Amino acid sequence: MRRLFGAIDWLNEWTGRIVGFQIVFIVGVVVYEVVMRSVFVRPTLWANETMVYVTAMAYLLGGGYTLLHRRHVIVDVIYQRLLPRTRARLDLLTFLFFVIYMLTLIWVGWSFAWDSVQQRETAGTPWNPPIYPVKLAIPLAGALVLLQGLANVVRDFYAARGETRP
Repeated sequence: MRRLFGAIDWLNEWTGRIVGFQIVFIVGVVVYEVVMRSVFVRPTLWANETMVYVTAMAYLLGGGYTLLHRRHVIVDVIYQRLLPRTRARLDLLTFLFFVIYMLTLIWVGWSFAWDSVQQRETAGTPWNPPIYPVKLAIPLAGALVLLQGLANVVRDFYAARGETRP
């Protein structure tokens, strides 16, 4: 299990690092658009949609990385006051809802993505970029987050019991 969870951690770590470069790309697009619009009075046709779609992919694919580093929002005010055993039980209960949500995201996201790929769906705007890559990111992101959540909850379960296994 340690090797499997290590592989999940590695996959989400590197996905997050790659997604980080998407943010740098987005900043470059924004700067380019601002310069073209403000200095040369020649706004681009593609910059706004590029920013929206690349940002959407970064947001989606960064979820597993965020969960790996435990940077998702939690309500610490109550949670930190609970006993470790109570926290572990609460984590297991909330994990059930997490799994249901992620499986739904993967299932429905795959349905949307597959339809989009088959239609070679585009944005329908003057620039008209393909949007199926963004829709494919939905089930992929769901799978990455689900895998990381599974690795985290098993580790937390053993930690709550005072063990250091996976």
